[in-house]
Amino acid sequence: MTDFLQLVKERRSANNFLPNNPITKNDLNEIFDLVKYGPSAFNLQHTHYMTVIDPDMKESLQKAAFGQHKVLSSSAVIIVLGDKKAFLQAPEIYEGMKMLGILSKQEYDYLVNDTVSFYQTRGEEFQKDEAIRNASLSAMLFIMAAKEKGWDTCPMIGFDPDAVKDVLNISEQFEVIMMITIGKEKVESRKPRSYRKPVREFVTYI
Repeated sequence: MTDFLQLVKERRSANNFLPNNPITKNDLNEIFDLVKYGPSAFNLQHTHYMTVIDPDMKESLQKAAFGQHKVLSSSAVIIVLGDKKAFLQAPEIYEGMKMLGILSKQEYDYLVNDTVSFYQTRGEEFQKDEAIRNASLSAMLFIMAAKEKGWDTCPMIGFDPDAVKDVLNISEQFEVIMMITIGKEKVESRKPRSYRKPVREFVTYI
């Protein structure tokens, strides 16, 4: 296992990938098996990942990403989605705790009703914000887990979300949060790490 401090300091956004480095579903599942432990509000697990390894589909996504080469040269393209209606899964998610006796029937009913009410009363804008917040947390864990497994990534916002939805036939229930390309970085083309603010410039103690 990679040392955590080393992992944090060595992770870079890869803008150029080496060709001919296929990634398997098993490789990806090893990453996702770590990602599933990430935090989410009310344990609703708002994040869904659409993982594209098909070359033709990647080419379509490259067009949606304004022709960026790293989409095509990557081993896979990960579309991070946030489920705006994740709270409706509360009954299924909490069912296991009731079956194991961790929650009584009364506690289970209260938890489900409280969670669903919490989201419904705050409206669609809050539900969208929650999808973004929770999927962003998950995406960061994906990026770090991928690095720990020896894969390089680049989180991307340079794409047309509506075009991505069209290509992948994504329901309006989901917000397209970001695109992540994954592969083996072409290190020789890497630019020096850009400026990082010192702690005193981005932390305020009160």
